[in-house]
Amino acid sequence: MGTLNIPDLNPEILRITERIRERSSDSRSEYLDYIRSQKPDEFARKRLSEGNQAHASAGCAVLDKTQMLGGSWPNIGIVTAYNDMLSAHAPYETYPQVIREAAREANATAQVAGGVPAMCDGVTQGQTGMEMSLFSRDVIAMASAIALSHDAFDAAMYLGICDKIVPGLAIASFRFGWLPTVFVPAGPMPSGLPNPEKARVRQEFARGKVGRDALLKAESESYHAPGTCTFYGTANSNQMCMEMMGLHLPGAAFVPPGNDLRDALTRQATKTVAGLTIKGNYKPVGEMIDERSFVNAVVGLMATGGSTNLVLHLVAMAAAAGIELTPEDLADISAVTPLLCRIYPNGVSDVNHFHAAGGMGFLIRELIEGGLVHADAQTLVGTLVDQCQEPFIEDGELIWKDAPDESGDLEILRPVSDPFQPEGGLRLLEGNLGESVIKVSAVKTEHHVIEAPVRVFDDQMDVKTAFQAGELNKDVIVVVRFQGAGANGMPELHSLSPVLGSLQDEGFKVALVTDGRMSGASGKTPAAIHLTPEGVRGGPIAKLKDGDLVRLDAKTGELLFLGDQSEFDSRDPAVFRPNKAGIGLGREFFASMRDMASSASAGSSFFRFPGMPSA
Repeated sequence: MGTLNIPDLNPEILRITERIRERSSDSRSEYLDYIRSQKPDEFARKRLSEGNQAHASAGCAVLDKTQMLGGSWPNIGIVTAYNDMLSAHAPYETYPQVIREAAREANATAQVAGGVPAMCDGVTQGQTGMEMSLFSRDVIAMASAIALSHDAFDAAMYLGICDKIVPGLAIASFRFGWLPTVFVPAGPMPSGLPNPEKARVRQEFARGKVGRDALLKAESESYHAPGTCTFYGTANSNQMCMEMMGLHLPGAAFVPPGNDLRDALTRQATKTVAGLTIKGNYKPVGEMIDERSFVNAVVGLMATGGSTNLVLHLVAMAAAAGIELTPEDLADISAVTPLLCRIYPNGVSDVNHFHAAGGMGFLIRELIEGGLVHADAQTLVGTLVDQCQEPFIEDGELIWKDAPDESGDLEILRPVSDPFQPEGGLRLLEGNLGESVIKVSAVKTEHHVIEAPVRVFDDQMDVKTAFQAGELNKDVIVVVRFQGAGANGMPELHSLSPVLGSLQDEGFKVALVTDGRMSGASGKTPAAIHLTPEGVRGGPIAKLKDGDLVRLDAKTGELLFLGDQSEFDSRDPAVFRPNKAGIGLGREFFASMRDMASSASAGSSFFRFPGMPSA
């Protein structure tokens, strides 16, 4: 590792970190007391009865069984989100055998403790199943807990990549915080059809200028192989966050699947976590990560223009570790974090191009030398300083080299001294309609302020119908209400992006206001999302009527109804009709979760950890 210049931390980043630490003092202390009380004095399986141990090892190979029953090797529990419908997760099919072999080389055993569900938001966009997507995060956390509840494990490995999967696995990992933990990625698919071309075809289809055959061809050329989708949405934002938090080996996030380097990283991840167990250099994940880790993840998110979904997820993940993180924290960090990356939808290039230009190693080093992250935050292999590296295979061996001194492409990745813009990709909007967030990293400055009459919808399909009828060919703020977690599970509304983008390209002033979500891949149209309080819980959005004048101002951070406030306050709110979202495709199983879901500002979770924001 070359010598890094580590300056004093940016005063505002320090102030925010201290604010989080002070706010979380009681809940974090309670959390640490809990996980320390679970610290084993010996291997976990020793707590089990002989019958328990026999059941836990019955299906193992003879060598593994011998060690589990009487030997001195630690046992690693694998929680996998493998399925072969998700391209990103398909490579995980062969990982357990690789991990078991690597574990034996490290004098350890490894078992698949359990699998967790993993749904693809790409499949469910605009479909009924999307109404269960956000809740799948908490279901994944619970399924992980079931897997690890056998209490026969001395460390954990989590195999997951995509939207709700990594946050769900992370929530579980922090609740089992006495276990050393590593997250194992699988990497992105090869670059396909350029993302701007895909977006162009989608807009032409929305306008009826091309048919379904052209649309299907474009989509299939974009999503075409095993691996993560290559745009910079939630899946790849997850991977960035895991690397910023030190839960990946350095440089692991964006190495593609199906090659020797990827295989070597998986093997080394196994050996690394095996060495962090109670009989080695014990490093439980709940003590390894702290408020500095989360601040680093947020800085990375803002510096790269990452997914708005992480606003929800990071709040929920932090709460699982007794840390109270708020959307205000994220917005304040964004205000002092320069945008260093242009990755689609914030640019034309994808994550493969980002990785080739210098990737995570270059980014982390720039953030350290810019005084924007906590260089002393703990990681699997040391501190954040040790993440400023990238892996290679030389002479058949896995090695790490320092990240390049210069970006390979300044149109994709820039140093702190020459950012794309001085602020990050997220802003908080507040006003008489509530609190929301907006991603501005991909929105041109001329679209940062939109003042227009609203058109109100209760269903995203009605938006598309109105668009096709020509009813939206005007300056308009599209309001889609009753899309929050308490109403219908808070689906993404990304399928509206071609509609809104097309209107914007026609020269109209257009924006979206919703208590729902947009995809992490959303970009060029201003969208005030995660509006709190949501419509079904008394939010002012339920009082808006067609023609009301609304102002979305990303420059001043305001979202305002501009009419007569007393008249507005006197209105009866629109009534949500839950029969439209209550049943079908399993939605009925989630009724209690909708009832219990917290606000967007508190992570839209039905968990109630001590560090969960009260809002």
